[in-house]
Amino acid sequence: MTALTAARDLFASSFGHEPEGVWSAPGRVNLIGEHTDYNEGFVLPFAIQHRTYAAVAPRTDDRIRVTSSFARLTVECALDDLESMFPVEYQGADRDVPEWSAYVLGVAWALRASTGSPAPQRGVDIAIASDVPVGAGLSSSAAIEGAVASALNDLWELGLDPVTLAQVGRKAENEAVGAPTGIMDQMSSMLGRPDAATFIDCRSLEARSIPTGFRDAGLEVLVIDTQVTHAHSTGGYRERRESCERGAQLLGIRSLRDASVSDLPRAAEIMDDVTFRRVRHIVTENQRVLDTVAALTEQGPQAIGDLLVASHASMRDDFEISVAELDTAVNTALANGAIGARMTGGGFGGAAIALVSHADLQRVSDAVEATFAYAGFTAPHIFTVSPSEGPRRDA
Repeated sequence: MTALTAARDLFASSFGHEPEGVWSAPGRVNLIGEHTDYNEGFVLPFAIQHRTYAAVAPRTDDRIRVTSSFARLTVECALDDLESMFPVEYQGADRDVPEWSAYVLGVAWALRASTGSPAPQRGVDIAIASDVPVGAGLSSSAAIEGAVASALNDLWELGLDPVTLAQVGRKAENEAVGAPTGIMDQMSSMLGRPDAATFIDCRSLEARSIPTGFRDAGLEVLVIDTQVTHAHSTGGYRERRESCERGAQLLGIRSLRDASVSDLPRAAEIMDDVTFRRVRHIVTENQRVLDTVAALTEQGPQAIGDLLVASHASMRDDFEISVAELDTAVNTALANGAIGARMTGGGFGGAAIALVSHADLQRVSDAVEATFAYAGFTAPHIFTVSPSEGPRRDA
């Protein structure tokens, strides 16, 4: 059963009638640029073919009901209750609703806040199903936010543009769920295009599509989901963000976006070792994103392998967000012919990506599976992804 069919069937079984429509939005893979988004830096993600589907129908009252294939449970409240459910000082603390539903309800709350008034008052029923792997660093959360925001934008006739809807998703994730993420995931999901990555300036929110050339070069992006789950709302992610803010303060700048590689010697003198290494990752990662865009544009995808490898080393050693399974996936892929490889996503688990020629795909996959088995790790989930389109109405 497809996730689209699952969303429609779940809607009908939960609410006793058919949805008015089904909207979907993609997950994403970040090609390069990790943890730079909340530092107002540069990122280069692409939307993937794996999507989350929201089957939705309007109601005649002001109630919002949500259910999901993640947990066969229906959560319900009045639209007006969302303001007290997610006040400004909330930040996800002491959540009274399941986390999966906070993404959905949070989007409805953030959309209403974006209109500047409590309208619209018309309630909705929403059923969610997805084929985006959860906890793998592929932004299943942004896919939920994008699907729900797109559906409500249409049904409530708000007329909001994709960048505004991305900001709505980030507000929901930051303030309703309490995960201190940047805007990369939402922008990538909302602005996805086939055969292209999205180069995003996370300060100005300017974005442009960068053709990847993977298909023409006979290359595949292999995702190695380690099955080690993570959660952005837990402490490690927040601690990294706080270290970055402390580093910017010590440098006397607004954010680490304003630091360059030439500032690193001074940073080393005025910071403790941990803060300095966090800063060094962000500063060098921003430069790697710019270098990757230039390499793709001027030389093609074969030229980006070393940049991917350097990015992983920086996340492993300076930002300290890798785990043994991710390092094993990256090292094994490289040893068996991958052009480049790195962990992707927030870290502390999740997935690695490897840029592999089509001819080497099976060899790399088999080697990773064998190495994981030898190490006693849980068997990884390995699959390919390709740059794909953003949100759409499917039915």
